[in-house]
Amino acid sequence: MAKKRYPIGVQTFEKIIQTGCVYVDKTAEVHRLAHDGSFFFLSRPRRFGKSLLCSTLQSYFEGRRELFQGLAMERLEQEWTAYPVLRADLSGEEYRNADTLDSKLNLILHGWEQVYGRDASENTPGARFMGVIRRAFLQTGQKVVVIIDEYDKPMLEALEHGDDYDVFQKTMQGFYGALKSSDEYIRFCLLTGISKFGKLSVFSALNNLRDISMSDKYASLCGISGSELKAYFDDDIHELASANGLSYGDTCEQLRVRYDGYHFSPQSPGMYNPFSLLNTFSDMQIRNYWFATGTPTFLAGLLKRNNYRLDGLDGDVVASENTIWNINSGGDAIPALYQSGYLTIKGYDAESGMYTLGFPNAEVADGFRHFLLPYYTSQTGSQLDGELYRMRLDIKRGDVASFMERLKAVLAGTPMETGKYVELTYRNLLYLVFHLLGFRAAVEQPTSSGRIDLTIETPDYVYLFEFKLNKGVDEARRQIAQKHYADRYATDPRQVVCIAASFSDELKNIEAWEIV
Repeated sequence: MAKKRYPIGVQTFEKIIQTGCVYVDKTAEVHRLAHDGSFFFLSRPRRFGKSLLCSTLQSYFEGRRELFQGLAMERLEQEWTAYPVLRADLSGEEYRNADTLDSKLNLILHGWEQVYGRDASENTPGARFMGVIRRAFLQTGQKVVVIIDEYDKPMLEALEHGDDYDVFQKTMQGFYGALKSSDEYIRFCLLTGISKFGKLSVFSALNNLRDISMSDKYASLCGISGSELKAYFDDDIHELASANGLSYGDTCEQLRVRYDGYHFSPQSPGMYNPFSLLNTFSDMQIRNYWFATGTPTFLAGLLKRNNYRLDGLDGDVVASENTIWNINSGGDAIPALYQSGYLTIKGYDAESGMYTLGFPNAEVADGFRHFLLPYYTSQTGSQLDGELYRMRLDIKRGDVASFMERLKAVLAGTPMETGKYVELTYRNLLYLVFHLLGFRAAVEQPTSSGRIDLTIETPDYVYLFEFKLNKGVDEARRQIAQKHYADRYATDPRQVVCIAASFSDELKNIEAWEIV
């Protein structure tokens, strides 16, 4: 049997169909969207199929029936009207100043004007955009379809670099305002991106834009659901299992744990990251693919600047819908983390309107921790990789002394906050280190008499850590004994090791430790 062709890096519907690549049929949802209204906005994380959705819509509205043979669209659509389509992609550019934004918009508009002409009186991006839309309608006799992919790329880069943000905002507001003014000529409009800038007045004039980002109806429009995984990739799963010496069931579980778990609405099914799945089946290896494609450095700065408790990111974040989308809230990291795909919906309380957020899966959680660790210690990535590897071996074989010395080496020279945030700095650094060791780790695990600062479980050992700041190791030792932390594991066949440790604000490191 011929090897499947996977559309890795291919975001054009036409190319996927014509080259025989695997295509997960989303055309029934595309058809529903096309007939459900006129103006839409959709937010999804990067590498989640937004561009392919835009390309599929373009092919549909251009009336390219031949591309949809054998797909759901073929039986759903009867008319196949060809509309003029204006499609723009604002990715692929570094928007470091206002000139680069002007150049990108001019390039897009010039391409459209080559087809539909330009009036000499149109001298702003908004006016030129309106002119193109009007002339496209008048020249074809059909209303216009407008599709803009990654609409927010200029704003996100301006937000990250802090340059010309106000100028960017004014320019984009005028450009997108043309859509509202051209409503009578528009059949369908979709804007996609990562973030929603409603609070920033980018869409102040475009109040007819329907946001489907958290709609149950369109929750599976991008990404791959569990049922789609089995329907389109079942033979790939069997091959992946064989290539890695795993059972079919274990392979399905590894795929679920690593790539599943995105929820885009209160009733959303769990969605797999399509980029990671396609790379996994192409390479026949289960690895971290999505995270390797890039993470905005400003996210680390937001977390550190706001002294955020990192262990609170894993399923403990509670936020309203307004907070989730309020990316201009003066440095709150949660909106940026959610919109970028590092956090997802884990639960929803309809009575309060509050969402619980957390990491979607192991690929994101592990990748994000690896990304953050160098920002919380003075060591480089290669140094940290070596220390983490050796610390893992120490923990695995029960060599506490060697492990603690390596931990002190990681802490040495770490830039510390002052005052009340010193303890938080230690806490965040320990959280990152212990979770990256690859064992089951729990922060502040509850017992009948208190909370254990840190618990690490391996096949042979259970480690219980109690840390104190500027109080001496005796205080940590007394708390372990008084709270009877080890009792929780009284019937556990593994060896239980209780470790008391004291941090010193003056030394900026572990002052003393001992096994209790």
